[in-house]
Amino acid sequence: MIRIRAFKPFDRKFVSLTKSLNKKTVFCIRQYAKASVSSNDTLKDIDPAELKRLQKLRNIGISAHIDSGKTTLTERILYYTGRIKAIHEVRGKDGEGAKMDSMELERERGITIQSAATYCNWKWQDHGDYNINIIDTPGHVDFTIEVERALRVLDGAILVLCGVAGVQSQTITVDRQMRRYNVPRISFINKLDRVGANPFNIIDQVRQKLKITAAAIQIPIGLEDNLKGVVDLVKWKSVYNEGNRGESVIEKDIPENLIKFATEKRQELIETLVDVDDQLAEIYLNEENPTSQQLMDAIRRATIANKFTPVLMGSAFKNTGVQLVLNAVCAYLPNPSEVENNTLDINHKEAVVPLVPYVKKPFVGLAFKLEDGRFGQLTYIRVYQGALKKGAVVTNTKTSKKVKVPRLVRMHSNEMEDVDEVGAGEICALFGVECSSGDTFTDGTVAYSMTSMFVPDPVISLAISPKVKDAPNFSKALNKFQREDPTFCVTYDVESKETIISGMGELHLDIYVERMRREYNVDCITGKPRVAFRETITSKAKFDYTHKKQTGGAGQYGKIIGYIEPLPNVEDDKQQIPSFESRVVGGHIPSQFIPAVEKGFHDAIEKGGLIGHPVKDVRFVLLDGQYHAVDSSELAFRLAAQYAFREAFFKANPVVLEPIMNVSVIAPIEFQGTVIGNLNKRKGTIIDTDVHEDHFIVTVEVSLNSMFGYSSDLRSATQGKGEFTMEYKTHQAVLPHVQEELINEYKKRKATEK
Repeated sequence: MIRIRAFKPFDRKFVSLTKSLNKKTVFCIRQYAKASVSSNDTLKDIDPAELKRLQKLRNIGISAHIDSGKTTLTERILYYTGRIKAIHEVRGKDGEGAKMDSMELERERGITIQSAATYCNWKWQDHGDYNINIIDTPGHVDFTIEVERALRVLDGAILVLCGVAGVQSQTITVDRQMRRYNVPRISFINKLDRVGANPFNIIDQVRQKLKITAAAIQIPIGLEDNLKGVVDLVKWKSVYNEGNRGESVIEKDIPENLIKFATEKRQELIETLVDVDDQLAEIYLNEENPTSQQLMDAIRRATIANKFTPVLMGSAFKNTGVQLVLNAVCAYLPNPSEVENNTLDINHKEAVVPLVPYVKKPFVGLAFKLEDGRFGQLTYIRVYQGALKKGAVVTNTKTSKKVKVPRLVRMHSNEMEDVDEVGAGEICALFGVECSSGDTFTDGTVAYSMTSMFVPDPVISLAISPKVKDAPNFSKALNKFQREDPTFCVTYDVESKETIISGMGELHLDIYVERMRREYNVDCITGKPRVAFRETITSKAKFDYTHKKQTGGAGQYGKIIGYIEPLPNVEDDKQQIPSFESRVVGGHIPSQFIPAVEKGFHDAIEKGGLIGHPVKDVRFVLLDGQYHAVDSSELAFRLAAQYAFREAFFKANPVVLEPIMNVSVIAPIEFQGTVIGNLNKRKGTIIDTDVHEDHFIVTVEVSLNSMFGYSSDLRSATQGKGEFTMEYKTHQAVLPHVQEELINEYKKRKATEK
């Protein structure tokens, strides 16, 4: 007897086992497996015309490591779909710059800083017209929140990979973000015209580093300077781009010298899909050769189920293979009706409610991005259910405020097109609505709230002040940037009397300082960058503290007993919120005073006792206490909690934590020794080294405190040819002698301020 549960459905072991069985037995096993799969009937009541509209709609993002060619690919897509009349390069010499890099700073630096939305129409041969909403996202890790919020609202994505460098540090980050929101992706290996391009090496990296089941659905016809086109393994045709800008797509028979290699790669594609798709596995077990349509259907099912990524190839800069990427978006990525989106019903204890992308359902939309434009605040909305009309009154679930929608637009980078109505599954923008990023809007008939996006903690801070005192736009600019960007934080240090801005890296903060000068005419003076240290405890410590104060008349009295302990470690990209727990029984502390104790605990962890930085990963457990019928108050118990925590904190072996960064350096091979020697001086731990013919990539973990000034060092050590990216990984305890130095420095600073 076969134990079916011992195998994942239709994986390689299962297939190899069933090859030895007769077809009737295999058929029975498959029918048993299929019987356990329930059908989704949430769309059964949708009008056929509405369902047809949804089936021709795609919401996609384009994401990748910096300088992999995302914006160049988007520019070609807009040109081939007729959205723009001329192609401009990211670092164009014509003064125009790429359409999606509309900000002056983006065009100057040749990087994407803000995600930009657009839409286009693609006529897929023999399949009709498709409407595609596209969000082009930044590649630089400092602007990772732009990728985060784009993926939160998208149904699918194109993961762009450099044909030479392959899977890089930010590629891994983007992959993690896609997994967080269950976003299916197709992969496009770009830059195959560059020297050293090796697409099949990149596919191996995708499988090993990203742990994704991937296979090529195309192979290139030539590489580097000889790149002429691609062979489509699904349609079994070779495809060439002809014309000045590659506008004409010509299909021909596969060249004789590539037939053997193409046959091998098609077989590899089929065998890879057999592991993840049961219907194709059945065809394979019956020893039948799948048709192009069967293969296409299998790729679509496996991609939407997030079990597989089809890999396409080409060169956006050389206008090769881009139209096939658009075909793949239509063929393999899901439409809004195929994606499961849920919301929480506030009126029913936050019960999970599935959303149906149907215009006749109550309206539900998520504000995922804010922008201050020429006409006021621009709010980007993803409509999940119902329809949004110009002039409609919508309700902000968070604030319960009703607002009228005065103007509704579709965005095309920094241009807009007025519309009267937007249906379910669409992305639009509206003016004149005050809200925050992540707010949910409804038509008022339901009280639904969408789950919020993941926001990483800032890792670097900077003291900032205007050159001219009382600059009127200084506070206005900071408030605007905070509303736009959840990773940009502004605080005021009472002790030093300084305004502190915090963000994801030096470039992140530099961009905002520059934007203040250009957009608000506020020149600023900045201090030395500060590392976002944290403090924590490493052992359990008890407290038994009595707060007693008598000043004549009613005094203050509150006694609390309990302990503090460290929270267990979690994955790097998850945040631990310091927790409070009350186990008081018998009424020794009246219930109305328990929240005051919790407030006191949260007050205490804002500034730790070692160097004055916030305390993280700690649990405060309240066991017992006492109160006085006259002198006890909320203030007394709040102060008792503060002092009790500070007292127990030093008994619990506290340590200072510093941000550890994942640094990826790419440089010519002749500078390998110099670069690695420099990283060793900065006490970096080398994680991986990937050596190519003319360059190498080294991945290292190093403290952020050791990385200041590295950009200049790398340029001088590599004759300006080296590049690096840096991403926050985790917080780790500093070395004992470093902790001692930090504590002494903190004490000196406090003594000076007094």
